Amino acid sequence: MVRRTLWVGIVVLCLVCGFKTSTTFGQAVFGSILGTVTDPQGAAVSGAKVTVTSVAKSTAVETTTNESGNYSVTHLIPDTYKIRIEAAGFKSTEIPIVQVSADSAAHVDATMQVGAVTQSVEVTGEIPQLNTDRADVDVQFSQKYVEDLPILNRNFTNFELLSPGTQKLPGFNHAATENPQGGGQIQVNGQHFSGTNFELDGTDNQDPILGIIVVNPNLDAIAEAKIALQDYDAESGKATSGVVRVQTKSGSNEFHGSGFYFYRGSDQQARDPFTNKPGVPLASANWKQFGGAVGGPIIRNKLFFFGDYQGTKQQQGITNQYTIPTAEALSTCNPATNATSDTPGFCNLSQYTKLTGGGLIFDPKTGNPLDGSGRTQFCGPAGCATQPNWIPIGRISSNIGNVLAKFPGATVTDPNSANFLQSNFVSSGAGPFDQKSFDTRIDYSAPHNYQVFGRFSLDYFSLSGTGGLGALGGTGFGPGGLAGSSNVHNYSLAAGFTKPIGAKWLTDFRFGYFKYNPQTAYPDQNTAPMDALGFPCLNTNSTALNTNCASGVNGLPTTGGLSGFLFSHNGNADVNGGGIFSNFGNGLNIARCNCPLTESEQQFQFVNNWTRSQGNHTIKFGADIRYAEKPSCAQRPKP
Repeated sequence: MVRRTLWVGIVVLCLVCGFKTSTTFGQAVFGSILGTVTDPQGAAVSGAKVTVTSVAKSTAVETTTNESGNYSVTHLIPDTYKIRIEAAGFKSTEIPIVQVSADSAAHVDATMQVGAVTQSVEVTGEIPQLNTDRADVDVQFSQKYVEDLPILNRNFTNFELLSPGTQKLPGFNHAATENPQGGGQIQVNGQHFSGTNFELDGTDNQDPILGIIVVNPNLDAIAEAKIALQDYDAESGKATSGVVRVQTKSGSNEFHGSGFYFYRGSDQQARDPFTNKPGVPLASANWKQFGGAVGGPIIRNKLFFFGDYQGTKQQQGITNQYTIPTAEALSTCNPATNATSDTPGFCNLSQYTKLTGGGLIFDPKTGNPLDGSGRTQFCGPAGCATQPNWIPIGRISSNIGNVLAKFPGATVTDPNSANFLQSNFVSSGAGPFDQKSFDTRIDYSAPHNYQVFGRFSLDYFSLSGTGGLGALGGTGFGPGGLAGSSNVHNYSLAAGFTKPIGAKWLTDFRFGYFKYNPQTAYPDQNTAPMDALGFPCLNTNSTALNTNCASGVNGLPTTGGLSGFLFSHNGNADVNGGGIFSNFGNGLNIARCNCPLTESEQQFQFVNNWTRSQGNHTIKFGADIRYAEKPSCAQRPKP
């Protein structure tokens, strides 16, 4: 039964009171314009009419200055606006361009000139950029920055690294099977990467378990992005290190469209001198990314749309190095081939005495099993001086021989080569990656002063790869070393409205939803190779279980595919391959596949804020309620 948990976080229930209008706060989705209107002597002009009009949409919002000459227009969708201020006995004042960003306020003060209202004065000076209405430290990326900055693979999360105090988490990456959207593990001011809150159009866009972005937006869909690094508003809720807010584009009264196509291939890449030596060709690879965006009016001045699509097709050519047994070790240590080898009756590993520390092998049945003292070294009949590391073939199990028979031949066969014993096998291949994603958004200036928006995003990913050691799996040729496959469907939805109530109240409501849904599998998941190799009871999906299996095995979850083969180093299993040979088989630390796994996470979010203007003060309070459905996981354990 799927268990569910309720996140009820009234993460915002705050009253924000100030002492002048400049303390009007923007919203997570909206921005504000505020300022003071004075006469030539600096006295306040009360009752002046202030009209804020969207340059692109021609939608307008009106307000009047109070007794102190202050005005504020909140809950503006990020866009370019123009302002017209009119008062009896004064020339009208026009400010033609004011850029409004989400979660920020543009300060526009005006000095009226005496004259007829039919006359106008156009203010062309730049609007001051200093923020005095909030204390957060942030970096903002406008639409032009997002479109023009060179970002590899058009991965939006890399913009976070352009902010001070950020760095990638060293030595760690989520497997591509669970993070095909390429969300970066980026620390802000030394805090854990999962403490960064990702928002898309004011709603949560972060997987609560892995801490990564759910929908990595298409750059052509981004109107602006803001990365707050410290002192962000309490409205940000669960964030502990930083807040990354992204606003998607909306349509306008004019149709606009764009398209793009990018291509990279192996013919444009340099050869790796360590893996692509003479005789080892560069793995074939290509990367194609294409798409476009279009926006415009459905009903001029009222209803607008925007949509975009991005597709990515990739064949990621990879050349991997592995350490595998030499030809002599493969022939002498396999009981099935030992009789015809150069050392019948013995598994000859004397070549490995060349490794650091002498590479000596001791009989595990001798000496003290706790501290290793008193052990007897394995040697041939001529003694340890000339025949070290000769193991009686009777001590080698037949299933080990079955494994050895599956190894490919080493690509380095010269005993005098520096890579004869280690990094002696090079293999190349390519794993396909496919992405299909789109966003669509509607904005509506509805009757009765309702401002409504809705946005839906979808990301489909399909990726796979095979292991570089063939039947023995190992590090693969898929993205990030993947040996396995993954299909991921991520969804995100945001919708909301704003509504003024009377002259002093304004409310806004938002609903957010996302679904994170990876499904992963090993390449050999539906087979029973461990049975075939002679390791009974490890593949519980085999048609005829070994009679020596523990009772109740038929009731275990179905497991298939190879187990993970990890080699020890100084007596400790090394998941990073630090032993004599490369780790092989399946496993997250081998094949970079958290498999098999079917996971479904959903989150529902409800946000309601109320804002009241009282003289020169602004009071704001609200609630953010989130319901997270616990992941529905069907993960079959690996032996």
